[in-house]
Amino acid sequence: MELPVSPLLRYFPIVLCSFYVAGRLVQAETVAFYLTNKCPFPVWPATASNTGYPVVADGGFYLPSGKTQKIHAPATWAGRIWARTGCDFSSSSKPACLTGDCDGRLECDGVIGLPPATLVQVALQSDKSKPSFYDISVVDGYNLPISISTKAASPSCSIPGCTKNMNRICPPELRVTDDGGEVVACKSACLAFDLDVFCCRNAYGSPEKCKPNVYSKMFKDACPSYYSYAYDSPPPLVSCSSKEYIVTFCPSRWGDHSLM
Repeated sequence: MELPVSPLLRYFPIVLCSFYVAGRLVQAETVAFYLTNKCPFPVWPATASNTGYPVVADGGFYLPSGKTQKIHAPATWAGRIWARTGCDFSSSSKPACLTGDCDGRLECDGVIGLPPATLVQVALQSDKSKPSFYDISVVDGYNLPISISTKAASPSCSIPGCTKNMNRICPPELRVTDDGGEVVACKSACLAFDLDVFCCRNAYGSPEKCKPNVYSKMFKDACPSYYSYAYDSPPPLVSCSSKEYIVTFCPSRWGDHSLM
C-alpha cells in the first residue's frame, strides 16, 4: 500500500551533504543526539536517512531501560529516528521486532522501519541562515511516546510526549497485538484501511480536501504536539538549531503510560 508522504518533506528539500574518502565518511561538522530510554523495557532505536544522506549510527542498536546513547549525525542531515520494541535477533525469523522492524536487522543500515511506529523526523541545516526543522509523527501510527528537545532547554524548542497512552485506548480495528493479545502498537487509519480519504492522496491530496477524521482526532487528543495526519494544521513543526538534541523514549512515567 502507498503511505502518505512524510509531512517534513513538504518543507525541506533533499540535497547531498556528505562525501567519502577511502571508504570513510568525511564531515566538517556534526550534531549529537542523546537517545534516552525511560521505558521500563529495552528498546532498539533505529535511524533511516533521507535519500542522499549517510546512515547514522549504523541504522540501529540496543538501548536498555534507563540508559542513554549518544550518536552523531552530519550538521546537515535529514532523516527519521524511531524505537523498535519486542525484538529478538537470535534467530533468522522475520520480523525480529514486534514494532518498527527493519527487515529483521539489528543495524537497519538505511532500511525504513515497518509501521506503525512513532517517528521523530528531522531536517537539519549547518547554515544558520537556513532553518532546521523537526517534528514527531504518528501519521503511520504509534508504538510508544517520544519527546525531543535541544540540550540547552527551551520551551519553544521542545516537543513533549503524549498525554494518553494510545496503546491503551486504541480501537480494535487499529490494534497491533503480540502473541498474548497485548496491544503493542496502534495503526493510523491510512495504514489500517488504505483509503484515499485517510491517506490524503489522489482526490484527497490537498489540505482543502483531506480533513481531520475520527481517527486522526483520537491521535491528536492523545498526542497534541504530534503530526496526527498528513495535513495537520497548523503544522506541528519546531524550528530550532542546536549542536545537541535529546530524544527520549517514554518521557512520561505516570501510571502505566510508559507501558506497551
